Amino acid sequence: MTEISEGFGGDLPFGRRSALILIDLMHAYFEEGSQLCLPSKDCLHSASRVLVAARDSGVLVIHTKVVLGPGGVDGGVFVQKIPALRGFIGENSLNGLMPEVAPLSSELVIVKQYASAFFGTTLASTLQAAGVDTLIITGVSTSGCVRATGVDAVQHGFISKVVADAVGDRGPGPHEANLYDLQAKYADVISERDALVYFSSLVPEGD
Repeated sequence: MTEISEGFGGDLPFGRRSALILIDLMHAYFEEGSQLCLPSKDCLHSASRVLVAARDSGVLVIHTKVVLGPGGVDGGVFVQKIPALRGFIGENSLNGLMPEVAPLSSELVIVKQYASAFFGTTLASTLQAAGVDTLIITGVSTSGCVRATGVDAVQHGFISKVVADAVGDRGPGPHEANLYDLQAKYADVISERDALVYFSSLVPEGD
């Protein structure tokens, strides 16, 4: 990653309580033939490993998915700009969550229509009510919903940790560029190993 300019990229220490969010890890991003399909499933496999560690640690786990209303009316101009989003109209196979990260019955699934997991949803109030001040971010895509969520997180006063191995995009260019910007201005970019070590540190000895 290119060196970050002086005056940017300050460290954000982990806070008192964390939550893991898995953004839009839906079939549309991993099924061949889908207009949104990514070139690799590596981020999905990484997110799956992070999810296991998060569950073992007992932190709050939140999933998101995109479901649009009839005709995509609640997607507004976003659907006009990205016609592929029309594949998310109604509950269907494309917006189903991948089995590798399937939510437990006890885990919250937030339905959204736009890029940020905060926009038009209960995410901020849910985190605040749970006493969460740190959001660990995984999912897709780095340049879209991951970045938008990271930006909104800092604007809502949350510390964000973006797990680089557990987020993905349609190519290395937008992926790397957006990780660079997230690290410089909005979040800390950490590795899968960093995330696993952190969650392990939360598990009481003997458990």
